[in-house]
Amino acid sequence: MEYVAVIGLEVHLHLKTKTKAFCGCSTEFGSQPNTQVCPVCLGFPGSLPVLNKKAFDYAIKTGLALNCKVQNFTKFDRKNYFYPDLPKNYQISQYDLPLATKGYLDIEVEGKIKRIGITRVHMEEDAGKLIHKENCSLVDFNRAGVPLLEIVSEPDINSPLEAYEYLSTLKSILEYLEVSDCDMEKGSLRCDANVSIRPKGETTLGTKTELKNMNSFKGVRDALDYEIKRQSEALNRNEKISQETRLWDAKTMVSVPMRTKEGAQDYRYFPEPDLPPFLVSDEQILGLKNEIPELPTEKMLRFIKEYGLSEYDAKVLTSDKKFAYITEERIKKYPSANKKPVVNWSIGPVLETAAASKMEPADLIIPGGDDEFIKLIKLAEDGQISNLVAKSVFNESLKANKLATQIIREKNLFQISDESSLEKLADEVIKGNPGPVQDFKSGKTNAIMFLVGQLMKKSGGKANPKVVQDVLRRRLTDV
Repeated sequence: MEYVAVIGLEVHLHLKTKTKAFCGCSTEFGSQPNTQVCPVCLGFPGSLPVLNKKAFDYAIKTGLALNCKVQNFTKFDRKNYFYPDLPKNYQISQYDLPLATKGYLDIEVEGKIKRIGITRVHMEEDAGKLIHKENCSLVDFNRAGVPLLEIVSEPDINSPLEAYEYLSTLKSILEYLEVSDCDMEKGSLRCDANVSIRPKGETTLGTKTELKNMNSFKGVRDALDYEIKRQSEALNRNEKISQETRLWDAKTMVSVPMRTKEGAQDYRYFPEPDLPPFLVSDEQILGLKNEIPELPTEKMLRFIKEYGLSEYDAKVLTSDKKFAYITEERIKKYPSANKKPVVNWSIGPVLETAAASKMEPADLIIPGGDDEFIKLIKLAEDGQISNLVAKSVFNESLKANKLATQIIREKNLFQISDESSLEKLADEVIKGNPGPVQDFKSGKTNAIMFLVGQLMKKSGGKANPKVVQDVLRRRLTDV
């Protein structure tokens, strides 16, 4: 039987504030265990929480960027459960009156735009971190109380690929907003997935399972692939799917049962008595909306319009905020109406080199800065050096921390475009290769490319291939 997957994603995001959600403790990552704690985040009797305004503003901005309706009246609730890394035995979260609701995010999958609904965006605090040893488990409460944003999608996602594109698009927007560093390795961005399947053509939803412990977008995609296959095979064997939470094991590439899935009633939600409800005025919402920067889709459309870029090129350039800014500065400086060479170099050698070095493209330091980079591109575009030489010089420049133009001068890598010099080499090539010459004269025009290659060898790769081909054609006609 053919099944359709129904997937909803819950993204948990650390907000980039200096202090925790309800106290003044630092949120700095990597400090010694249990050094960033106080009576409030440890839940000592009599301690009272105070909401971090910066976190509240960041949450509103995120809701607005995701096309949500920001509520004028919102409150916090206690989510009650016992776990060793939860010092208060409850989590301050939001339940029935979340900060923002009913938004959407448009994603592109296989050339088509699909709209994914956003159910809610709400604030909460993070728990601590368990560190499992051979004979015991340790708890680090430094993370307890760090401000979290939970972004819950509608079950509008129908494939692992759509889930991957949703997460990639969401991450890009969050980075543009600068509300989080979105570092999955540090746990700043985490994702849980709810997945069920139903027979194709039916509308009744199947029993869902929750997937946890996915530490990359690829991990989310792999886990969903596995879980959809597991549920399909189980139903085909007439087995029932259990509503449960399952852990993804990236090493074995399987999901394993963790616990039965809780419902809202299990958490015994009730209004947080130590925090008042919050009123958000329309003026406050408008003020924060005006602070939202140009987001990826807007920037992509502007790049297409202003610089004549293709949709693909513009999308690649704007996927990362810093890279988009740096590239646009280079585009503006490039002394030609045609900006395509800068774009080609940005999404070609720059991205390739950054990926090979496991660096962010914006962090790639080019000796001499943008001016030197633009000179190199212009030399190649004007035919003074070949594209092959330009790329080789670029790599050498980075490794040796040396100016590209200096390397070109020292090694005399300028391209030979002087026709009189090339004619002498052309005559030698024609004389030494009678077979290909005859093939060309017999109508096999592609034979000239062999002769071009031979002349390029004789010139040590310095000859301008366009001029070489013109010279050869003329000399072959004369012979």
